[in-house]
Parts: sequence; structure tokens; C-alpha cells
Amino acid sequence: MHRENTLTPANLIWPLFVTEGTGVEEPVASLPGVSRWSVDGIVARAKEAVALGIPCLALFPNTQPERRSEDGREALNPDNLMCRAIRAIKDACGEDIGVLTDVALDPYTSHGQDGLIDAAGYVLNDATVEMLVGQSLNQAAAGADIIAPSDMMDGRIAAIRAALEGEGHSNIQIMSYAAKYASAFYGPFRDAVGSSGLLKGNKKTYQMDPANAEEALREVAMDLAEGADSVMVKPGLPYLDIVRAVKQRFEVPVFAYQVSGEYAMIEAAVTVGAGDRDALVLETLLAFRRAGCNGVLSYHAAHAARLLG
Repeated sequence: MHRENTLTPANLIWPLFVTEGTGVEEPVASLPGVSRWSVDGIVARAKEAVALGIPCLALFPNTQPERRSEDGREALNPDNLMCRAIRAIKDACGEDIGVLTDVALDPYTSHGQDGLIDAAGYVLNDATVEMLVGQSLNQAAAGADIIAPSDMMDGRIAAIRAALEGEGHSNIQIMSYAAKYASAFYGPFRDAVGSSGLLKGNKKTYQMDPANAEEALREVAMDLAEGADSVMVKPGLPYLDIVRAVKQRFEVPVFAYQVSGEYAMIEAAVTVGAGDRDALVLETLLAFRRAGCNGVLSYHAAHAARLLG
């Protein structure tokens, strides 16, 4: 009766990795219990999510090396992995599950950066935004429900919103990675999408300094003014102060990404007997809710939903 916060499967978004082939499951070594799935496997996970009461999936493609390029043009291919997975999920599940799609070029570039680069390796903001607009329209045409730009380029929310409206996609939401930090917790994710061995340099020229909090509020304010429907803080647990500040300042839907490094640490603790998986998973997810999150992207989403169900 006195509990201030609750956690249900409706608060969860399940990130899934898509790979080529049929009947393929490729375990990710640095993410125990997480696999890349071919499109048919992704459809099976979507049906599982519906049965568990999880309202949304977040998709990330593991693009084949031969389809990666300096300019990431595979992101614009209407038959790329992401688009095929979106269509397959919608064909199988219809409106029973939401599909959130990542907008950034790192799954498609041969250099692993989220945007286009110049000869010196510096990421080009405005040229990248043009590509992100095309990528967003490509995913919207395939049936995405929520476009989630994770690239951290300036001005991309306004450009994507204008393009979506112009193409008749006014009902598609934008969930902006508004406060995405240049974090040490992303390593296993980069393994999963195949970009870790490709990354040249770092992402500190466009992702945020972990020392900064006020900057996060400025970034959120800009993205909301440009047309974002909701915002995300990434990573999760190390940045709950940012989640709280954003929620209190703006009173909008706020999400957090419990990123791959956070997941891997819980699994490592369980492996050495330092904690109980069920208790650790539910306590950390409840912490996100207590801080002000409407929802959490978590690789433990299906496991948590089973516990809660």
C-alpha cells in the first residue's frame, strides 16, 4: 500500500540484435545469454515479447562487412537487415508490439563512427544529418513505430521531424538519445553489432563528457524544442542523477538504456556467486523507475518480465 514506485513488463523495452541468414542464433561472447538472431528468430522473439507483456522491441543490425562503407550507404537500402526485420515483425505481430529503430551510421560504416568523417577522421555534423534523415525515412517506410536517433549530431531531431511530417509519417514518434555519454560501458554492444574492431579513434567529439550534468539538460531542451516526443539517458545506472534531473526539469517521458556493460557486470557477478540474478535484475530496474524513468531498455527485459509475470 505504501510502495511509491512499481515495475511491470509494460516498463520494459527489449533490445535485440539482427543478423543475416535463416535459423541463425549467434551468441555474443561478451554478453552471456544474449544472441544475434536472423530475421525469423527476431520474429519469434517478438511473439515471445507479446506473450510476456513487453510493449516494444529495439532493433540493432549486425551488418555484414562487405555491406559497410565509408559513407554508410547501406543505411538507406530499403531491403537492409533493419528494414527486413521491421517488416517481418509487423507482418507477424501487427500492432501488438512496438518497434523502435536505432538511427545512427555506426552499424553501416567501415570506420565504426556514428557519422560521416573527413580526411582527418573528424565526424561531419551537417553531412551526417542528411544521411540520418534518409535512414529515418527508410525505417519509417518499413513500418517503424518509434525512430530513436542515437548519433548525437546537432540539429538532427528537427530535420528528421520535418522529413517525417513531409512524407506523411506524422504519427511516428521520435525518442531522442538526448543525453548519450562517451562511456566505457558500451564495449559488448560494439561486439554485438560488429563495430568494435572497426572503430577508428573515439566518439568524444559528439558524445557527452561523463563529467557534465548541466550540458545534458541543455541537450534535452534542444531536442524537445526540435520535436522529440521522449528522451533517453545512456548509460543507465551510473547516470541516474541525470535521469532524475531531466524528469524534474522537463516533465516529459524519460527512458534510460541499461547498456551492455551494465548487463555484463550483473552476469559476471552471478557467475562468481557475488549476487542472485533475479534480485539484482529487479532491484536495478526498480532503481530506474525510482529515478523517474517511464521505461528501460534492458537485455534482461524478457527475464524480468517472466519474474514479474
